[in-house]
Parts: sequence; C-alpha cells; structure tokens
Amino acid sequence: MNNIEEVFDKFDDEFLKFKLVENKLNNRPDVHAFILLDSLVPGTEDMVSAAEHDEIFLSIETEDLAASHITEDQVCELVRCGVRIGDGGYLAMFV
Repeated sequence: MNNIEEVFDKFDDEFLKFKLVENKLNNRPDVHAFILLDSLVPGTEDMVSAAEHDEIFLSIETEDLAASHITEDQVCELVRCGVRIGDGGYLAMFV
C-alpha cells in the first residue's frame, strides 16, 4: 500500500463504528484490532508501546503495516475499532 495514511483518512467517517465490523475476531474493539494487527505484522513485544494522558501508542510501525499487504477493508476495520494514525505517523488509540 503506497500511502497508508491516505487510506486511514479515507475511512474517517467509520471511526469507532465497531458494530459494522462483520467478522469480529473478538467482541471488544481494542482486542479485535490487536489480533488483526498481530496477524498482519507478527511480533513478540507488547502491542501497547507507550501511553499518555488519554491515548495509547501501538508498537506496530506504519511502514511495516503498509508492507504487510493490508487491504483497504482491513484498514476500515481498524478505524472502526478506534485505531488511527497520529500526527507523527504512529498508530494510536484513545482510551
């Protein structure tokens, strides 16, 4: 995927609409997102790499995610779970 940030932006209107995810990997949006991300970019470190006041930062690099052959439908699922790309190009979720 050439510009993953543009694809995330494309689905802005789907943000936090988890009820629209058809094939839920878990009933919790954050857990669903973590399972999907781990299937796309497998790893052994914690999914949450840091936290601030009302936000968690995920350990998956956007470049690695773009290289994982993620589909636009999967990006939409992540957005529906509350995953977004922060201004610094990192994956994050509000808590």
